Amino acid sequence: MTIRPADSSALLVDGKLVPGSGGTFEVFNPATEELIGRAAEGTAADMDAAIAAARRAFDGTEWARDHEFRARCLRQLCDALQSHIEELREITVAEVGAPVMLTSGPQLEGPIEDLRYWADLIESYAWEQDLGHASPMGIPTHRRLLKEAVGVVGAITPWNFPHQINFAKLGPALAAGNTIVLKPAPDTPWCAALVAKVIAEETEIPAGVVNVVTSTDHSLGAQLCSDPRVDLVSFTGSTATGRAVMGSAAQTLKKVFLELGGKSAFIVLDDADIKGACSVAAFSVCVHAGQGCALSTRLLVPRSRYDDALAAASTAMAGIRAGDPSARGTVCGPVISARQRERVESYLALAAEEGGTFVTGGGRPASHKRGFFVEPTLIAGLDNSSRVAQEEIFGPVLVIIPYDNDDDAIRIANDSPYGLSGSVWGTDPDRIAHVVAGVRTGTLSVNGGVWYSADAPFGGYKQSGIGREMGLAGFEEYLETKLVASPS
Repeated sequence: MTIRPADSSALLVDGKLVPGSGGTFEVFNPATEELIGRAAEGTAADMDAAIAAARRAFDGTEWARDHEFRARCLRQLCDALQSHIEELREITVAEVGAPVMLTSGPQLEGPIEDLRYWADLIESYAWEQDLGHASPMGIPTHRRLLKEAVGVVGAITPWNFPHQINFAKLGPALAAGNTIVLKPAPDTPWCAALVAKVIAEETEIPAGVVNVVTSTDHSLGAQLCSDPRVDLVSFTGSTATGRAVMGSAAQTLKKVFLELGGKSAFIVLDDADIKGACSVAAFSVCVHAGQGCALSTRLLVPRSRYDDALAAASTAMAGIRAGDPSARGTVCGPVISARQRERVESYLALAAEEGGTFVTGGGRPASHKRGFFVEPTLIAGLDNSSRVAQEEIFGPVLVIIPYDNDDDAIRIANDSPYGLSGSVWGTDPDRIAHVVAGVRTGTLSVNGGVWYSADAPFGGYKQSGIGREMGLAGFEEYLETKLVASPS
């Protein structure tokens, strides 16, 4: 089977690829602004049918209890997707605007290969634990602890890394024995719809276990959250929407996993290689046009080395050009849409109003007359109380902020409603350990260490979310605990 965009204008409901009841909606290439096709427009009725199918599949089949079968199905899915990797790569670049270099890692190949991790975990996980004998209230009792699937999972995903986030939910949810209804972002429907087609046609995954409903109607996400047939909602997106998800889910007291916004700090200690560290910070925030929740968008540098740090960061950022994502050397492609570019530009205007200076960038690249491109931008002259230092921008924008000493750097890093990620660079192990202990964040890179991996839990403190995704902790988000007590 060759996957083409024209093939993907269908929903996956109860094992069947079906048209959306609302017709179709248009999909655009963010690098060219050209219409590249259409996707199925799901409706409330389609979502209702998908939820009903997932409920039937969980309640009426052995999917949740047949560990061996689930592992086989996940490996089938991995193999099938890898056989279509070039078609998937092409559509990922066209639909997401993701630089093609990233499709060898977190934008495509990595998340697909990670399906094997979840299949292996099914086979190695301790689904039952013997708690031994005790005599509560004088009654001799044998206790067993069982781990079981939560039930029906509603998964709502964003557009920035669609494969990574879709599979970070599909993988552990299915491995744990759940059924799932996936509602992907309307900006990137094909990435999910193409996977749905492979599931339907090239795996043994039973009807109703995976359902995919693409739509521009954001109320379908709210429908997933409020429907009593859904047992858990797994959401990745903005903190504002996360609050709404949590509030809606509270009406039926369903479990929630929330991976939300970030405004992470990149702390450069005064004993670090200032030029090297600041160059890495500038490069990192330009990757995929800064559209990553875990990117460190505040560069904290020692006041005594501020000029050196500013020069290093500006030189590195000035050397990065927003470019064609299909070109092999491109790091910074377009942002996803005209609306997102307007959002980034509104923050650039705000930075100027607040008294900031654009050391590099600050607008649209003159070299691109079409496409939703923003220049990599370094902002100086603002402190951490500025809105561009406090609010998530989701563009290739870095704010450089001076600090007085290590404790001041920790204070500034923590002076944020978010706590998703961050970085610290230095040479003194004791000082690094002090910063690591002090910064309130879910992941932290030391001198360029990479925390992203299938077996490593990812998530945030404070308003960056609830729970963890990936790793054993992420797997157990999708499980319930049952204690069984018998006379002994």
